[in-house]
Amino acid sequence: MSLQAVVKKDFLDVRRAKLVWGVGLLYTLFAVLSFWGTGSSPNSEIYNALFSMAGVAVLIIPLVALVAAYLSVAGERESGNLKFLLSYPNSRRDVVLGKFIARSAIVVAAIVFAFLVGLGMAFYYFPTVELADYAGFVAITLVYALSYVAIAVGISAATSTRSRAMGAAIGSWFVLNVFWNFLPIQPATVIEFLADKLGTSVSQNFKDLVWVLSPTGSYFNALDLIFPSRFTGGESGATAADPFYLQPEFMFVILAFWIVAPLALGYWRFERADLG
Repeated sequence: MSLQAVVKKDFLDVRRAKLVWGVGLLYTLFAVLSFWGTGSSPNSEIYNALFSMAGVAVLIIPLVALVAAYLSVAGERESGNLKFLLSYPNSRRDVVLGKFIARSAIVVAAIVFAFLVGLGMAFYYFPTVELADYAGFVAITLVYALSYVAIAVGISAATSTRSRAMGAAIGSWFVLNVFWNFLPIQPATVIEFLADKLGTSVSQNFKDLVWVLSPTGSYFNALDLIFPSRFTGGESGATAADPFYLQPEFMFVILAFWIVAPLALGYWRFERADLG
């Protein structure tokens, strides 16, 4: 069995998962609500709807990705199906990569469907649609989604039971999304507090760097490539004077890290696991 065969088998197994498509349809519903009636105001722009979709994306898309992939390896390991899969001339690396590719395809399909619905409504409500910006927004959002698919597959490969995989997936969503970027107490404020207690201080650039090190923070900053500055308000948007690690282009480096690192760590743990 080759990597291609693993991808095909896993895709066929998971494509009927009602929970995955249910969460994906939920994002489609939010896409409809984001565009509904937006063109009725003379000052309305498509960026208003996209900005609304971005706000929803950081809550829904990680859930879509995590639900789709957190049992990709651990579920088959607990059921015993993984031994059957590995009985073929197939490496554990093929299993991890195959699961990531198959689950990514499902997540991408669900998200693209939502954006196609949104695009149809955009053509209906707006006299002009900036297709390049819309496509760029979709592309950035898909990269963001892939980072959470990789996190989920990495967790699944590193854990041995469904319950542990579920707990780790929920924990990763809370830490990397809610705690890191939205709570009053987050890594940036914790570092600032500790620095103050030690009689020193941290620069705003350093605090901004900590904020964008999460997938959600880097996603928001990458959107500065799409949205005019009047939508970002300059609060999270980078300027030419900012260091390179705060520029929106560099956010793709951070997102790439969140794709590669969890898969590598999960595979490292999975390769050394005793499946007996």
